[in-house]
Amino acid sequence: MTPHNHAKPGDYAEAVLLPGDPLRAKWIAETFLSEAICVNSVRNCLGFTGTWNGKRVSVQATGMGQPSTAIYCHELLNTYGVKTLIRVGTCGGLNTKVKVRDVVIGAAASTDSVIVKGAFGNYNYAPVADFDLLRAAVEAAEAKGLPVHVGGIVSSDIFYHPSGLEAYKALIDHGVLGVEMEAATVYTLAARFGAKALTICTMTDCLITGEEIDSEARQSSLNDMVEIALSVATGG
Repeated sequence: MTPHNHAKPGDYAEAVLLPGDPLRAKWIAETFLSEAICVNSVRNCLGFTGTWNGKRVSVQATGMGQPSTAIYCHELLNTYGVKTLIRVGTCGGLNTKVKVRDVVIGAAASTDSVIVKGAFGNYNYAPVADFDLLRAAVEAAEAKGLPVHVGGIVSSDIFYHPSGLEAYKALIDHGVLGVEMEAATVYTLAARFGAKALTICTMTDCLITGEEIDSEARQSSLNDMVEIALSVATGG
């Protein structure tokens, strides 16, 4: 147990899906997992363990942003022996080739967060996904016939940026696909503690064109994303 998690040793599977929203964690558990049980409810940051296609898997909410995500990832890896972290969430689009409902898989994650940048002194560390997980996710998306984009994303600590889209201009110019708020920390902590990590996002609103996904399409798109993540987490 930790100050943020009352799960017992063994309560988590070796692979954990990481949505930010606790209610999305609950929805994933109730919608996709068999025999799911709640293993953590401290601060309402809900965690569940069940099975998918007969294989054990967990889902744990991380809250919003990298400081909160860092706490849960650190404890999952060091206290509960988790080996694979797969962030599942939404992102804003920074590239017009990515359309709403498309799947974005983060091969690498830039960041403005001191959670990552402050740990490496004069170096700019490049947090990247595990290649085997990435390849499996692409294959799963293609098997479902889903539009999928693989490339750089950015994890920002600022949601309402005072400079608006201009804040991301250099990243856009270098082909970054989307912006979200957690992936860089997930990748960094996985690297630090010898685990595997991946981020799979659904693009729900394009910051360049203003196109947004409607509520019905959002839900069906999240279904696709979660099924890809579960396939990767359980090895198919």
